[in-house]
Amino acid sequence: MKNESAYIYGAVRTPIGKVPGALSTLSAVQLAALAIREAVERSGVSPVHISDVILGNVLSAGLGQAPARQALMQAGLPESVRGMIVNKVCGSGLQAVMLANDLIRLGDAEYVVAGGMENMSQVPFLHTRHLEEGKEASEPLDSLVYDGLWDSFGDCHMGHIAEDLAQHEPYSREAQDRFALESYQRARQAQDDCRFSNEIVAVPVFKEGETLWIDRDEQPYAHDLNKLPRIPPAFDKEHGTVTAGNSSSINDGAAALVLGPYNESLQPMARLAARASHSMDPSMFPLAPIYAIEQLLDRWGLRKQDIDLYEINEAFAVTAMTVIDRMGLDRERVNVHGGAVALGHPIGASGARILVTLLHALQARNAKRGIAAICIGGGESVAVGVERMREEPDGQ
Repeated sequence: MKNESAYIYGAVRTPIGKVPGALSTLSAVQLAALAIREAVERSGVSPVHISDVILGNVLSAGLGQAPARQALMQAGLPESVRGMIVNKVCGSGLQAVMLANDLIRLGDAEYVVAGGMENMSQVPFLHTRHLEEGKEASEPLDSLVYDGLWDSFGDCHMGHIAEDLAQHEPYSREAQDRFALESYQRARQAQDDCRFSNEIVAVPVFKEGETLWIDRDEQPYAHDLNKLPRIPPAFDKEHGTVTAGNSSSINDGAAALVLGPYNESLQPMARLAARASHSMDPSMFPLAPIYAIEQLLDRWGLRKQDIDLYEINEAFAVTAMTVIDRMGLDRERVNVHGGAVALGHPIGASGARILVTLLHALQARNAKRGIAAICIGGGESVAVGVERMREEPDGQ
């Protein structure tokens, strides 16, 4: 039986770890298993009613066969649950949610866990397997950069595209640093105010015979904020404005959401109200969220000012700044708890992470509507609109 809409019943994430950091000894599969188990438990959905687990993951080398199946079975779900990995670069986790929505609306699944996982600390170097006799093995290839951060079309690091955007708009180094500083300040304030406590599942890490419970993001305190203006350019060493301080970092983490048809007894958090995707010139990927959000609003029948909160992924400060300014969005409604510049960017998980953070931010403010959008290497973007079902605040 087809369903008119899909609803979200549980939404959690792990803390986001530095590379290398507190989570670096746990594989992406292990991190995802923790998030899946907690999301299902909070949702109230019986595991026997879960049909599928769909996980975004970009850097799969070394994870072993069928990583989604590994994660769902480590999470204690039945062997009957189907597993699938999605690779849509930074949009993987949000695309997983969109695919779950499709399965539910078509009646092909009852409840679906969707999310993403990445451990960028453990990504291997690769050697090409030469089949021609007498040829030596290749130099090791950093698969983190090559498969995750390198633009295949322009043959350059995606940071160079961010540099081109900063010069075109233009945005000064000072403007980008101010945006980054605000992202860090918002993330630190959110941590201090326990704004993330309802969305984070603590991760047990075993070290020197002890179990340490990691329940806070590491990245917000990775930089001395007073030194942001003195961090050297990362890509254009002589004239560049994009730095490690005003860009997102590489990180470890996972996120998971439980989606299904409407079930009043389970009290859904939100309805997945609209979705959109956009593709364009790969060198213009930072602009793609603008068009995805505009399409989403048109399908939803709403205006930009009707949206209470936005989560727009901060791959770089300049990418988020461009979307905000070109669309004329209210900065006070965007990334209210900080964005990826401050929190980090575990690329396969980030699409799901921004949706998890959006849902809990809406609850904390007793707000109704939100949009999560993310730019994607290769010239794409995906965006999702959600509408809260509950009216009570999140207790924060």
